[in-house]
Amino acid sequence: MHGRKTNSMRKKHNFGNWLNKLKKADAANQQSKSHLPFRLTILFYIVLGLFVVLIGRLGYLQVVNGDAMRKELKSSTTIKVTGSTPRGVIYDANGTALVSNEANPAITFTRGNNMEGKDLYKLANQLNQLIDVPAEDLTTRDKKDYWLADPKQLEEAQKRLSFKEKGLESAEQYAALVHHVTKDEIQFNETEMKAATIFKKMNSAATLNTVYIKSKGVTNEELATIAERSAELPGVSTGTDWQRSYNDSADSSLKSILGTVSTEKQGLPAEDAAKYLKKGYQRNDRVGISYLEKEYESVLQGKKTEYQVSLNQQGNITGQKEIKKGSKGDNLVLTINSDFQKQVGDILRNHYQNLVNNGQAIYSPGAYVVAMDPNNGQVLAMAGYSHQPGSREIQENTLGTISSAFEPGSVVKAGTITAGYEQGVISGNDTMIDQPIKLAGTAVKSSIFNRNSTIPMNTVKALEWSSNSYMMQIVLRMLGVQYVPEMSLPTSASSKEMYDKLRNAFAEYGMGVKTGIDLPNEFAGYINKDFGDDKYAPGGGNLLDLSFGQYDTYTPMQLAQYASTVANGGTRIAPHVVKGVYGNDANGNLDKNKVIKTMSGDKLGQVKISAEQMGIIKEGFYQAVHGHDAYTTATDLQDAELNPAAKTGTAETSVPIDGQVVNTINSNLVTYAPYDKPRVAISVMLPNLSVDHDDTNKAIAKDVINAFAQTYGK
Repeated sequence: MHGRKTNSMRKKHNFGNWLNKLKKADAANQQSKSHLPFRLTILFYIVLGLFVVLIGRLGYLQVVNGDAMRKELKSSTTIKVTGSTPRGVIYDANGTALVSNEANPAITFTRGNNMEGKDLYKLANQLNQLIDVPAEDLTTRDKKDYWLADPKQLEEAQKRLSFKEKGLESAEQYAALVHHVTKDEIQFNETEMKAATIFKKMNSAATLNTVYIKSKGVTNEELATIAERSAELPGVSTGTDWQRSYNDSADSSLKSILGTVSTEKQGLPAEDAAKYLKKGYQRNDRVGISYLEKEYESVLQGKKTEYQVSLNQQGNITGQKEIKKGSKGDNLVLTINSDFQKQVGDILRNHYQNLVNNGQAIYSPGAYVVAMDPNNGQVLAMAGYSHQPGSREIQENTLGTISSAFEPGSVVKAGTITAGYEQGVISGNDTMIDQPIKLAGTAVKSSIFNRNSTIPMNTVKALEWSSNSYMMQIVLRMLGVQYVPEMSLPTSASSKEMYDKLRNAFAEYGMGVKTGIDLPNEFAGYINKDFGDDKYAPGGGNLLDLSFGQYDTYTPMQLAQYASTVANGGTRIAPHVVKGVYGNDANGNLDKNKVIKTMSGDKLGQVKISAEQMGIIKEGFYQAVHGHDAYTTATDLQDAELNPAAKTGTAETSVPIDGQVVNTINSNLVTYAPYDKPRVAISVMLPNLSVDHDDTNKAIAKDVINAFAQTYGK
């Protein structure tokens, strides 16, 4: 009974619990239903708000910033690139083209944004079936790069990598891949070599840079084929290339000063690359690398053509349109008349070859002549020939006029007299006694014409006869002493200050300093400056030698500037070989009415003496030609055209030959004409002759003066 009651009570209790749970669940369901519309409302407003923000942003981009967005979109599919244009032409003074451009049809390639090796490999092999590009001498690395550009062969090479190599950075890993390519795998046949050559040219192009695939011997059929199939050859197009062309009829001696231009393969010289890149050049651009081509690079380089290049989504080029036409570079007109230049070169060559053939120039390294206008620094002609000791052959060496230096001898004596005037030890046409100079412990130094007597002479006569003694006594006076036989020089004779006083006077004429010519690599001559270091300082005897031109060395161009400075009354003017920069006419030819810049020699300084003192020096030069004494030095020029003035110079020199020292003679001369209204100044240098040949240097100078008169008129 008790048990049944208990069970009955349990059943009632369980039923009650179930009923209560059911009621609670119903209540919870009712509460959930009451909250559901509220949550949906909140979600609706959130979504609505996001739509409002999105629509507002789109409206801003479309209305306010629409143009900028369209430009940005366009810039992602079209890009500007540039193409080269011909360089300016270099003309002589008569307007004869010395170096111009030869245009050639060409096939070009512009590299797209995302072009990889495999793309270039495919394109190179396509092109190889359409055009004939001669195979080049490829390096082993060039061949391996081409081999690895084939995806299948790249995959094969990757299997050869070790576990460690697979973990390397990309550049290092590629180097490992190159290493694993075998010699047998790059034994290419002729067809493969041609394709590899095309691949190399393409692979050398930076992104969106243009290179020439073929620029020589392009046929009309090849041009037509490329034009027809351009759609399937991304980046490949037709165009025009140019090559520098030299006038074979012009004198060959001019070619060396014109300089050279790099090839597309050479591109920018490594030492100047950073400078050019800052100016907007590309690495494969052709630039002047020597002499006038380099010195006037900014003038001769044309303005590049601009193209608008279209790219597809893969970054490949799908089209190219010219948007800004480039222009040929500006032109140079030289101061040099090529006809006169040829005459001067022939004169020098003939006289010098005779000396070589006669064995009188067997040790000579060369011979040089410079002619320039003393009023404006225009170089009218510059000629040189080099010679190997012992040989009978000579070779053109025009650049030796600015790069080779020799002891000048007595031609420098106007500089010594100038030092005397500037230091106040002589004042006018002063008289001194020409006599042998014998210092204690040294050999006798004397004038050539006076080995053992005393001859009174003034400044003019000292130049006319070329007195060494007169010059040495000027230096002694600068030292504060008068000459007495067997005297010892004061210690100041070995001081840098005393050498500087003499050299500074020389430098006012251009000797011992760069002339300022508009050609690179000019040599300033060799100046013995052994002061302030462990070497011995030059002694007083060397100071005396310096006074008559037998210690320092100068170039032929420096002596021409020196002669010009005397001729024009004391103004040192920088020589220049470019007369002016001129533009182009509508056909790209020289337009003499478009003068962009006229070159005039810079005035570099003035000799610091009076007009009267300069007049005494000029009179000495005049009398050296027109005097009638037995010791007048340049009378051979008396019958030259244009009434010249001159100063000769002989320097005792030596050269080492087969371990022995051979004594030689430098035979030099400077002259200008006409004496009263100078139009041309000339220097002649014949170094290291076996015998004194004043007659040859005067013959050369006379012939050059006469050629000038014939070319430019009397």
